[in-house]
Amino acid sequence: MHSLETVIFPVAGLGTRMLPATKSVPKELLPVYDTPLLQLAIDEALAAGARRLVFVSHPSKPGIQDYVTADPDLRAKLVAKQKTDLVRSLDRAAVADKVETHFVFQQTPLGLGHAVQCAAGFRNGGPVGVILPDDVILGAPCLSEMAAAYAPQTARHMVATMRVDDDTISRYGVFELTGQSNGASMMVSGMVEKPAPEKAPSNYAAVGRYLLDDSIFDHLDGLAPGLGGEIQLTDAIAQAQKTEGLCAFAFSGTRYDCGNREGLFQAASAYRELRLGDGGASGVPAMAMAAE
Repeated sequence: MHSLETVIFPVAGLGTRMLPATKSVPKELLPVYDTPLLQLAIDEALAAGARRLVFVSHPSKPGIQDYVTADPDLRAKLVAKQKTDLVRSLDRAAVADKVETHFVFQQTPLGLGHAVQCAAGFRNGGPVGVILPDDVILGAPCLSEMAAAYAPQTARHMVATMRVDDDTISRYGVFELTGQSNGASMMVSGMVEKPAPEKAPSNYAAVGRYLLDDSIFDHLDGLAPGLGGEIQLTDAIAQAQKTEGLCAFAFSGTRYDCGNREGLFQAASAYRELRLGDGGASGVPAMAMAAE
């Protein structure tokens, strides 16, 4: 598996599709059955070997930083009451005690590319992972699969992909494929952001997992606004592809769009089945245990 030290979590969005719940609770802390979206994303990053987590947040969302920070008083009360499962869950959330954790703020919503660019101060010369927490992927940890397949001598940038139907393709960045592949990795010759179905170069869409060469920050620097007047990460990746190579990775798990109510409900139902199938007693699913 390729070493993946740093993972970025863009979590500055206001979650308007989930109002009114997100009026006071960050969407990333909404539960998938009994586990916040953010926790699933953190577990996935740790399972891939990450030792530096960078949260690109907004000052109006202090709950995210509170969530990953230890609460000794609450823990002591739970220990005194012998609430073992709750103590384990609390310890699982307190990731700031386990790995290097940083917060930077995206003051204005200028796009996913801008959010990633906000974390440029933590680049360290190696590839960086990016996880969008409201894209939940259940099954084998997606970022771990990507790190295992990453071959920078062939393509220095990798984006998770899945097949989508024509009636939803305009919601995604879509890949133009070369026809060359190596296992689950498919070489890409271009990307189109949210195309009309008749203009889509394929039915393979980008999903919220990225394994990007450190040079992505150079491509983002000075990038002109794209679709919607925002700095699009897709545009920077498409630019990088021309000289550094890009592959789309067909992950083995199942993806749920938890940025909307129906997707969150579907993910919660599926996650519940996974938990109960694992005995439902530990309070920590297999992905989390692999990360510990």
